[in-house]
Amino acid sequence: MTLVDRFLKYVSFDTQSDESTGLTPSTPKQMVFAEYLKTELESLGLEDITLDEHGYLFATLPANIDKEVPTIGFIAHMDTSPDMTGKDVSPRIVKDYDGSDIVLCAEENIILSPAQFPELRDHKGEDLIVTNGKTLLGADDKAGIAEIVSAIAYLKEHPEIKHGKIRIGFNPDEEIGEGAHKFDVEKFGCEWAYTMDGGEVGELEFENFNAAAAKITFKGRNVHPGYAKNKMINSIRVANQFIAMLPSMETPEQTEGYEGFYHLIGIQGDVEQSTVSYIIRDHDRAKFEERKEEMKRLVALINAEYGEGTVALELRDQYYNMREKIEPVMHIIDTAFSAMEAVGVKPNVRPIRGGTDGAQLSFKGLPCPNIFAGGLNFHGRYEFIPIPNMEKAMNVIVKIAELVASK
Repeated sequence: MTLVDRFLKYVSFDTQSDESTGLTPSTPKQMVFAEYLKTELESLGLEDITLDEHGYLFATLPANIDKEVPTIGFIAHMDTSPDMTGKDVSPRIVKDYDGSDIVLCAEENIILSPAQFPELRDHKGEDLIVTNGKTLLGADDKAGIAEIVSAIAYLKEHPEIKHGKIRIGFNPDEEIGEGAHKFDVEKFGCEWAYTMDGGEVGELEFENFNAAAAKITFKGRNVHPGYAKNKMINSIRVANQFIAMLPSMETPEQTEGYEGFYHLIGIQGDVEQSTVSYIIRDHDRAKFEERKEEMKRLVALINAEYGEGTVALELRDQYYNMREKIEPVMHIIDTAFSAMEAVGVKPNVRPIRGGTDGAQLSFKGLPCPNIFAGGLNFHGRYEFIPIPNMEKAMNVIVKIAELVASK
């Protein structure tokens, strides 16, 4: 089976995760895909294949070299984003893309256009895999899985390429922030690993946001509006007052690079009670802590104005910047950098404006930077992946394995 064939097969599985279930995997359909992958890994002749009750699938490609070589790993996630349906994905290959608009769905006039997505122009002349405009594609992260499995198959078919022991790991629920929660690092047994979960060719990432979630509950006092003067407290208005107190230029749509933000992700309520949800992000740990303190300060101000107990804040950390865990072992970045250059890929080392399983795994004792998988416009109907991107990612995996053994 070719790399493209694998990818097209994998995206046929509906594997959306769901943060509301409290289960791992959060949806049973992820386990269906895991079982399929387990069968495929068995057919490839891999060893130590395990699939636990939580949907974590591990396997080993044994070393083919008679010397001490570090055991390394490659990891990708099986779930797709809850942001858009991944059911009945119907991918299409656009051959030799000519740089013009791509009609995804004529009946609904859904068009993938370089006017809105200028990165398309970088892939003129390449074969692209696109959606039918009604679902996401699932390149995040089934491209990563296809690249890892194809690289392992290639190494088995080419024993002249010497490598140490390689572990592969496929996990559920990355898209809801829980992919690393039940990942057994000790059982995985690697000195370091790479997640294949980045975007455009060349991405190499070992910095990510520090992340927290905030839920703010506003309690009101409902009185007949005709007699409400000096009596009513409208929780919706109080919630809006709080929202307006946060800096308007520190939002996702106003920031880039290393700039952090407060992101309003939900609001619901009535006069009696309203709830507002935020995520808080910053690469700098000190600034991250300051953002959380600012939330607490604003809550205290509202309570001072309307009475103690008007506002309650629930704040929880989600993950931290992996940089502090990667810096002591920067040779793993150097190896990935060298592998990219060796296969004709220009490395683009940059911070992730988000998080990956690798961040949590790094804090669990498995240093785990992130490498491109090649897809673009994740989590929606305009997602696409150039086939050469996937091929380059697969080549990087093979070359990393070779370089680690040669050192």
